[in-house]
Amino acid sequence: MYAGFILSAYSVIGNDVIQTLGTFLSSNEGQKWWKLWLFAGSILTIVLVYGWYVNSGDVTFGRLIGDPVENSFANPKYLEPKDIEGFGWPYLLPPIILLVITRLGIPVSTSFLILTFFNPKNLNDMVMKSMSGYLVAFGAAVLVYMAIAKRFEKTFINNPPSKRQLKIWTVAQWASTGFLWSQWLIQDFANIYVYLPREIDTTNLIFSVIVFLLLLAYIFYSKGGAIQNIVKAKTNTMDIRSATIIDFSYAIILFFFKELNNVPMSTTWVFLGLLAGREISIKYFAFGRVSNATLKDLGKDLGKVFFGLIVSIGLVFLVKFLTGA
Repeated sequence: MYAGFILSAYSVIGNDVIQTLGTFLSSNEGQKWWKLWLFAGSILTIVLVYGWYVNSGDVTFGRLIGDPVENSFANPKYLEPKDIEGFGWPYLLPPIILLVITRLGIPVSTSFLILTFFNPKNLNDMVMKSMSGYLVAFGAAVLVYMAIAKRFEKTFINNPPSKRQLKIWTVAQWASTGFLWSQWLIQDFANIYVYLPREIDTTNLIFSVIVFLLLLAYIFYSKGGAIQNIVKAKTNTMDIRSATIIDFSYAIILFFFKELNNVPMSTTWVFLGLLAGREISIKYFAFGRVSNATLKDLGKDLGKVFFGLIVSIGLVFLVKFLTGA
């Protein structure tokens, strides 16, 4: 259980954290890494302790607890507490493989790679919600940047912020990142805590906080790792003004899906959908043309998440074979 939890925490944070903190890291490269770590670590601790307190020990906000009879899109059953003690070493394969994929800089869905193993019957619900998340994020980004690409984003690219503007946008960017980071944690805690009982005690809560803070420190110290390159490759993401708009838009979309239902989803798909819609709108409405290179790059991003889906499905059958299930 604890080996799975630690491996899952390391792999999920290493792969998924760039979705929420990637633009924050890129646009604050001049800041000391430990200042950024203190900010993100404080929010993580608050969200974790708050969820533990108000949900009677369930830090996943109900995403791993469902009706024991029904198995529907609106109210899924993922893993009952009594089932948590029965899994063996094959269940360590998902986070280990995710670690390898993360080192290669591939942004795969951790929800599919990890949660699928505990209840593969709910894969269809997760895929449907994640695909709808990609489409909603893509469409929202197209509409938002259709309105602001020429007037704002093009201006951002051609005119660096003044010192006064930089102070204002820094406050706005840190606020939007804090909101986004909290919404992402509520969605993705399920990917990590699936290895622990649904209701954790105080000892496990403290243990969790320590593990998360250490892993976050490493992420900030290493400036995001290989996956950070995906964020940097997109148009003007290192500008703090552009980063603020990305973070706030992403946070609103995650908040919508959080309120929609408790089905876990791939936040990776949502993030890449947002980046894709943004990139196409900026290139077309601000500069009049979407190049083949841009479409090829976005296609590669989408291909990587589908690669993660195929790997997760393949691993489900492998685990079943290894365990004789």
